[in-house]
Amino acid sequence: VQLQASGGGLVQAGGSLRLSCKFSRSITSVFNTYDTTWYRQSAGKERELVASITSDGTTNYADSVKGRFTIYKDNSRKTVYLQMNSLKPEDTGVYSCYAKSELYGESWGQGTLVTVSS
Repeated sequence: VQLQASGGGLVQAGGSLRLSCKFSRSITSVFNTYDTTWYRQSAGKERELVASITSDGTTNYADSVKGRFTIYKDNSRKTVYLQMNSLKPEDTGVYSCYAKSELYGESWGQGTLVTVSS
């Protein structure tokens, strides 16, 4: 499977963005076996987990984004989304999606840059 990440951009603090991680070259039954995670890499910091969703829909969030970010998936579009609200300058970074399936292996998408201005 190949992952295509998109949706980044420049936004003012308090604004919103929605990131997409599309599973290309995948049929729905394969998509449904994957756990997907959004990571971000900020300047001078290690890569950190932002949010994840398992194949059965269980979600997990970093404490720093709880209540502001929502991860969800659309099976018909074979896409995992990260809705980001109330953005802060410290949310700035390159966001990448990662997916893993016990049956089909793992894959990384390319990063998409999110810049939040104060």
